[in-house]
Amino acid sequence: MRLGTRWSFGAEPPASVPNDLRPRIAAAEAAHPGDGDGRHWTLTWLEGRPIVELDDGTVVSDTIIDVQDADEDW
Repeated sequence: MRLGTRWSFGAEPPASVPNDLRPRIAAAEAAHPGDGDGRHWTLTWLEGRPIVELDDGTVVSDTIIDVQDADEDW
């Protein structure tokens, strides 16, 4: 079992955050400059895969899912 963790938007991710997710987290933060005051990231593990979610619903895993993007077609 792996434990998750939380950290502040804009802060260095904890050591438990996989290295391949770090550039994706940085890209998600860069897409929302100034929007992160008081927000936090949460790392959880789903079936052995890391999932990082921002308080606003932005999810970083193999890809970034931005809930602010209104151009998504379903």
